[in-house]
Amino acid sequence: MADSDETAEQPAGKSGKMGLILGVVGALAAGGGGFFAVSQGLILAPPAAETETAPEETAESPEAEPLPDVAFVPLEPIMVSLQPGGGATHLRFRAELEVPGDGAAAVTELMPRVIDVLNGYLRAVEPSVLSAPDALTRLRAQMLRRVRMVVGEDRVNDLLVMEFVLT
Repeated sequence: MADSDETAEQPAGKSGKMGLILGVVGALAAGGGGFFAVSQGLILAPPAAETETAPEETAESPEAEPLPDVAFVPLEPIMVSLQPGGGATHLRFRAELEVPGDGAAAVTELMPRVIDVLNGYLRAVEPSVLSAPDALTRLRAQMLRRVRMVVGEDRVNDLLVMEFVLT
C-alpha cells in the first residue's frame, strides 16, 4: 500500500514543476513583448503632435541671457594643521573668489589679508565640525562672510571651494 501512495504523488509533483516552468516562460515572453512595444512606441508613446516642433516655434525662441560680467580670483592653497582630537591632522584647502569683472584688481591687492583671515578661521575650527556631513556648506558661508568683511560686501559675490581634503 505504501508503494501505491508514492507512485500516486510523483505525477502530481511533476505536473507542478511543469506549471512553474510554463509560468516562467510565459512571464518572460510577456515581458519581452512589453519591452518591444514600449521601445518601438507602440504603447505609452506621446501623441505625434506633441513630439514634433513647428519651424516657427524654434524661430521665435528667446535668446539666452548673457552671462554676468564676473572674474575668478584664485586663492593660494592653504595647508592647516588641525587641533588634536580628530582623526585628521591636516586640512588642504583651495578656493576661488567670484568677483564682479571690474573688481578683480582691488580684491587681488587685499589677498594677503584674505589669506590671513581664512588661515586664522580654519585653524580655529574643531576637527569634529570638519567631519560633519554639512561641514563644507557651513564653513563656506562663514569664510565668505569673513572675506566680505575684509574686502567689502559688494566686491565678492561668492567663494567657490575647489579643494577640501582632510589628511
